[in-house]
Amino acid sequence: MKNARLFALLLVAASCGILSAAQSTTARPSRIVSLIPAVTEMLFAIGAGDQVVGVGNFDHYPPAVEKLQRVGALLDPDLERILALRPDMVVVYASQSDLRQQLDRGKVPVFVYSHAGLADVATTMRQLAARVGRTDEADRAIKAMEGALDDIRRRVAGRPKPRVLVVFGRESGALRGIYAGGGVGFLHDMLDVAGGVNVMADVNRQSVQATTELILARRPDVIVELRGTPASEKEAQAMRADWEALRAVPAVRNDRVYIIADERMVVPGPRVAEGTRILASTLHPQAFR
Repeated sequence: MKNARLFALLLVAASCGILSAAQSTTARPSRIVSLIPAVTEMLFAIGAGDQVVGVGNFDHYPPAVEKLQRVGALLDPDLERILALRPDMVVVYASQSDLRQQLDRGKVPVFVYSHAGLADVATTMRQLAARVGRTDEADRAIKAMEGALDDIRRRVAGRPKPRVLVVFGRESGALRGIYAGGGVGFLHDMLDVAGGVNVMADVNRQSVQATTELILARRPDVIVELRGTPASEKEAQAMRADWEALRAVPAVRNDRVYIIADERMVVPGPRVAEGTRILASTLHPQAFR
């Protein structure tokens, strides 16, 4: 599967970030471990970067995280390394039930997270800020993020909305194993803000396993394929060329297949407004000149 990291990030079950009730505490944590790129970005954005001592294997922003201890990720958390850092809060995915139980047994406070809609980014930032003692900084970061999203809405308002298929995973070099954004979740919400209509909006899931027959039936005007890591022009051309097999689809026939290789599109953290702007300028370039 192309871009396994992106696939894993986008298939986590939906809900907003919450602090585990069993581990709630008023003490401000000073040794935080975050296994989640989105939450790591949030911690730094709200001024709590100096409280972070360990991060997941896929955390790369901001650059300061490169100096921190790596402790595994969604599928391979390293409990020994986590405990060796003597954390007083560990941020985990809701789906990491085994890790949560192990941390509970060790009486380590846990912030349980999974991503959902665009609005949940701000909600999680506020919950996180209350826990780590950074509410003022969070308010400023959220205000900037929401202001940037409002600017995008204003720029695309009144423009014709193309019907868009957002793809975030498929087999390399083939139109098999295609996963697309469904009618709920932050990708769907980003597309709405960016001035597009999700062709999978009627599917009440974050992800849809889309066959070529389904794509032919939905007839998107635009296909946006996401990649969380940089792609060379040669790689992007090869990815676009794969879609020529579906020449009957308007997006392919009209050369409106776009490859967006940018982490800001796939990590639902404080940079989500930047990702939404990238998407909006792809769909409506004239609005951003």
